Amino acid sequence: MKVSIGISAHHVHLTKETFKLLFGQNEMEKRNDLNQIGEFATNHLVTIQNGDKKIENVRVLGPARSYNQVEISKTECIKLKIEATPRCSGDIKNTPGITLIGPKGSVEIPKGVIIAERHLHLTKEMANKLNIKDKDKLKVKIDSLKPGIIEVKAKVSDNAYFEIHLDTDDANAFLLKNGDEVNILDI
Repeated sequence: MKVSIGISAHHVHLTKETFKLLFGQNEMEKRNDLNQIGEFATNHLVTIQNGDKKIENVRVLGPARSYNQVEISKTECIKLKIEATPRCSGDIKNTPGITLIGPKGSVEIPKGVIIAERHLHLTKEMANKLNIKDKDKLKVKIDSLKPGIIEVKAKVSDNAYFEIHLDTDDANAFLLKNGDEVNILDI
């Protein structure tokens, strides 16, 4: 079964409170919708900093969440000298913290830095049809100039857009770009 790739670069998810401290306003300004229904990229950018190491122009995604989360690649972890591990979105227990810097202030979050696990978004209806459960591990065959097989976790939700999300390290390793198609094995 073919599915398209969505490459997810570094980004942050913020609570309403943190957003207000960083930007001095209540509402996020939408730049564009994302494929995942109800989610969007904003016009807002932050700097993430650990000690004297930083990455500027990190996009804030909306809508606001009940927790702060920073998603970066392993390459960026090395640059920032931070020990993050692959996690599902929202699984921030026992993760490192970081400083977020916006135009109106800075906030040190005590936890929330992750490397996003590779995952396949699919609706409950599609998951039932394919006999896939949330968090099931699936093998994916990549036929690119640098082919290979990777493992992704199923992420089942009501309003999912059928797509595999990889971070920039994974996409670069297999010479993939947004919209490239790969094959899910063993369905």
